Amino acid sequence: MQAFEATNYYFDRAAARLDLSDNTRTLMITPDRELRVEVAIEMDNGQIGNFIGYRVQHDNARGPFKGGLRYHPHVDQDEARALASLMTWKTAVVDLPFGGGKGGMNCDPSKLSRGELERLTRKFVQQIHDFIGPDKDIPAPDVGTDAQVMAWIMNEYGKFHGFHPACVTGKPVELHGSAGREAATGYGVALICREMLGKLGKVVNGTTFAIQGYGNVGSYTAKFLHQMGGKIIAVSDASGGLSQPQGIAIPELEKHVAISRKVVGFKGGEPITNEQLLTMPVDVLIPAALGGVFDAEMARGVQAGLIVEAANGPTWPDADEVFEARGIPVVPDILANAGGVVVSYFEWVQNLQHFRWPLEQVQREEERRMVESFEKVYEMAHRKGVSLRTAAFMLAISRVGRARILGGI
Repeated sequence: MQAFEATNYYFDRAAARLDLSDNTRTLMITPDRELRVEVAIEMDNGQIGNFIGYRVQHDNARGPFKGGLRYHPHVDQDEARALASLMTWKTAVVDLPFGGGKGGMNCDPSKLSRGELERLTRKFVQQIHDFIGPDKDIPAPDVGTDAQVMAWIMNEYGKFHGFHPACVTGKPVELHGSAGREAATGYGVALICREMLGKLGKVVNGTTFAIQGYGNVGSYTAKFLHQMGGKIIAVSDASGGLSQPQGIAIPELEKHVAISRKVVGFKGGEPITNEQLLTMPVDVLIPAALGGVFDAEMARGVQAGLIVEAANGPTWPDADEVFEARGIPVVPDILANAGGVVVSYFEWVQNLQHFRWPLEQVQREEERRMVESFEKVYEMAHRKGVSLRTAAFMLAISRVGRARILGGI
């Protein structure tokens, strides 16, 4: 099953509960626009590098398209289409005035020099600048991109359209970014863990967690859960993983990763594989890496009592059915990791107002938005007798559909 097909499977389950007609379903799942561009640059060795860039704009019924740019060897049209669709539903779940967009570059940024990465980014913007902008489509960081890449995008966009810092979010704080943006997704995941555990009669303090993926999202999730008293007993990244039944010293792990750029080699835990981490007996399992982690076979081996999806699309439909049958609640990605786009919205608003919010205000507003959204999804799940994922899609589809009707086709 392809990524976009899996996303539409979840959409169709929710749409069936809402009695949407076939025509309406087609209207809501079909992307508005798909861009595929060749990006050719001169490499440091004098050779010509040919890369393919993508931007899929899924739906703008509720506002401008919004979504990240991913630089990764697995980026393709189908993945961009699936992630753009997820962004439509994600922004609607947390009630932001955005639609869904996504894209990126098929490349391995770890094999590119800083100069090559900058030239690649600027050339990509030259190809798509007419289709993005503060009131059209607002990119943001994703896997393989960061605040520096967003700064290059803003600068290159400005060469064509003038000073518009709201054309992209996730920028450095020193260049019109927002306080709290880098940590926003992980902070939101930690908040959702706290709220969901509360519904189960538990608290974060003393609860055991395993986090697959120790990049931006996973590391900040671990940091905030650790601050709340959570016991992080296992983490992993692309290099491998480590476990410590008594709880990993997260501040010390942060120092290690800052130097070595990987969790492997940290002395405060025993080496494990990513597969071992996913099947560890923990209270909460948090996939925070790439999509497609859980298939049916892997889902049958999971021993966690709760799954909170920090990554986009980590669970295939057959695995989701296994989790439901086993009674393992799953907080879906379109709710759990929405903290990033929430604070992207705050950055966009600050840029439009040419005004800066303090960190305390950003985090306070993010917490309010995430908690309110969680309560709405949880209440709908119980009222309708459906999973949290189906409830989240139902809420999102209802909001997007209403906007479509009010705005006219």
